[in-house]
Amino acid sequence: MLTGRCLCGACAYEIDGDPVVVAHCHCLDCQRVSGAGHATGAMFPEADVRLSGEPTTYSITSEAGNTVTRLFCGRCGSPLFGKNTGMAGFMTVSLGTLDSSEGLTPQVAIFARSRQAWDVVGADLPTFEAQPGWTPTDPV
Repeated sequence: MLTGRCLCGACAYEIDGDPVVVAHCHCLDCQRVSGAGHATGAMFPEADVRLSGEPTTYSITSEAGNTVTRLFCGRCGSPLFGKNTGMAGFMTVSLGTLDSSEGLTPQVAIFARSRQAWDVVGADLPTFEAQPGWTPTDPV
């Protein structure tokens, strides 16, 4: 079981099982949410995630027309989860909010077309210019 929380502890979570995928995302929205060159997240089936506290949500329409909803602590602002209607039934946890992310290694980098020159990730990581055409049930 994985556990995590926001900075102030008002929102916490537990996750059963292993992630479907761990990814760096370089899209402009993730850059703005993270305040860095990318956000790193691990995707899990939503049914495996138990959340305590009352996160605040913010939704936006992606360039593909999907609704992307971000869940964050309304008290301290920590970004906790993301949901995308294009991948219904799954949630992506912000890796930095886990109590321990040992053993979770990024498998892909997405939206490389928006990557900042100063944000360097491993050269051996499979990289996609935008959102890949696979779904969470496809192997990476």
